[in-house]
Amino acid sequence: MSAPFVHLHCHTDYSLLDGACEISQLMGMVAEQKMPSVAMTDHGNLFGAVEFYNAANDKGIHPVIGCEVYVAQQGRHVKNDTNRYNHLVLLCENQEGYRNLIQLVSTGFLEGFYYKPRIDKDLLKEFNGGLIALSACLQGEVSQALNYGNYEKAKLAAEQYASIFGDRYYIEIQDNKLADQ
Repeated sequence: MSAPFVHLHCHTDYSLLDGACEISQLMGMVAEQKMPSVAMTDHGNLFGAVEFYNAANDKGIHPVIGCEVYVAQQGRHVKNDTNRYNHLVLLCENQEGYRNLIQLVSTGFLEGFYYKPRIDKDLLKEFNGGLIALSACLQGEVSQALNYGNYEKAKLAAEQYASIFGDRYYIEIQDNKLADQ
């Protein structure tokens, strides 16, 4: 018997200009598909976390709270247009992870905000306990390097994240009919 399908990279209407799925509608669809769980990974914020958690519990669905964070390449304190960022999906596996995700997202707003709430790998090294990391979409560091034909850079990025998260780092594969995916 195969394991049930669970969405682990899902944006709600709290991901402005990217997610259009209202949380109660999401839970209705997840319940209809008989999925045991679903993750909420809005861009750079946890604004919908409590609503998501309560709506999932009301439907008997296991909620996985997460966030698609912005990781600044030159560090969160460098605030200029040359400091590009990449996406990384973080999922809470327990209370420690939830506390660490709150710390990361809050620090992104308080210390790293430059158009987006950005964090960096130094913060990830400090606050990674209880978190699972996914390499993210085409804007992830590994995916971008591969799309530019730079296998060595992609490998280095994957190794850096694996050194931070250990066996809690996964390469994300998406089948959404985009050729680059």
